[in-house]
Amino acid sequence: MARFVTIFLLLLSGIAPLAVAKSMNEAFVDSLVTSNKLVFIDGRPVDSRELRQYTDSIRRRIEVFYYDQFHHFLDPGAPYFLFLSKDSKLAMGIGGAVRMRAYYDWGGAIPAAGFAPALIPMPANPAGMRHFGTTPSGTCLFFRVLGQNKTLGEYQLYIEADFTGYEGRGFKLKKAYASINDFTVGLAPSTFSDPAAIPPTVDAQGPANKITPTSVLVRYMPVVKDKWVFAISAETPDTQVGADGVNTENVSDWMPDFAAFAQFQWGKDQHVRLSGIYRMLSYRNLIEEKNHNVSGWALQLSAVTHPHPSLTTFTTVNYGHGYASLGGDLMMGANDLVADPGRPGVLYAPPSFGWCLGLKYNITPSLYACLSGSQTRFLPRHKVSGNTYKYGVMSAVNIFWNMTPRMMVGIEYDYGYRRNFNGEHRAAQRVGAMCMFSF
Repeated sequence: MARFVTIFLLLLSGIAPLAVAKSMNEAFVDSLVTSNKLVFIDGRPVDSRELRQYTDSIRRRIEVFYYDQFHHFLDPGAPYFLFLSKDSKLAMGIGGAVRMRAYYDWGGAIPAAGFAPALIPMPANPAGMRHFGTTPSGTCLFFRVLGQNKTLGEYQLYIEADFTGYEGRGFKLKKAYASINDFTVGLAPSTFSDPAAIPPTVDAQGPANKITPTSVLVRYMPVVKDKWVFAISAETPDTQVGADGVNTENVSDWMPDFAAFAQFQWGKDQHVRLSGIYRMLSYRNLIEEKNHNVSGWALQLSAVTHPHPSLTTFTTVNYGHGYASLGGDLMMGANDLVADPGRPGVLYAPPSFGWCLGLKYNITPSLYACLSGSQTRFLPRHKVSGNTYKYGVMSAVNIFWNMTPRMMVGIEYDYGYRRNFNGEHRAAQRVGAMCMFSF
């Protein structure tokens, strides 16, 4: 880990001075910001100069959709129709995205629409070596209000729901929050996550160490001199405890997760961030007939940079104890607390480590290719069953083309590898394609 962090810091050194010219990513966002229909709900300004200043003000506010601290590559953009008040103090939009994916597996199919190394069948299933599937999962609708008020100041309301529920077609609430100045309350991305630092993928599962949970939270996030961003939050926990029901039993979550980050940023979409989270993990020892609380914690170092106008780098490194349920390969099982075989009735928070590196190259502002690699390692302190997941690797190479500011297509090759503690290992391969239309 120390070696990787050293390489990461060397990579970052000197990037900020180089990142002076506008990146192609910013140029593409500029085209998105202007691809809107402005509808005035109480009359438009008559004076041409006043109208131009008003429109420029609205465009700057639309940028919030794309330069949000927690904006992910697959998140919907600004709606095509924006309803505006004459005094420019209120903007309201209803939009969404229609997203379709198709994929083909061979050499041992993963039994899921998401390509996760942890799901590679071990041993291979002869009846499931190949598979073709499609899914509309990720198709979404959202409602957003941006406003200014003398009492409240700047505020934002956001609701998003998508089709990621039952069988990838059930309608499911994804986000619902209100932001007033530096405060956010509601169902929103965790403060521990950094979605902007995750490289683009056609596959919805993404890197093996991907941390992108959402939870009901209260967050305070001030910006200091446009360069520093700090955040702290209390978040509703959703732990996964490996109780067996014989010697151990689950205990209801009773204490919030506490998360925080410190970020240095330059440009509109470049930053380096250090995040942390503390969790209380509880279980009941049925042999002792006592409840026990175990501390879980994790750190994540992440960055997104433009060392060249055509080049974007994505980096995440995370390590901790008892944070498996927050994302990545290990969330496929109950790995926040696991059993100590030498002490019946005792559970502990095992450590794990993950990393991801991604490189995106813009051929034009609307056409780009991306290469990424990631890994998650399970590092239990005590002996585990031989067929337990030890580590997984996921790599992807893709190309995306924004045919118009509102329509995107992409194709990708994925390679996954899983290794168990007994040395058993298998690989999986997938080709996937995606088409998305935003409105």
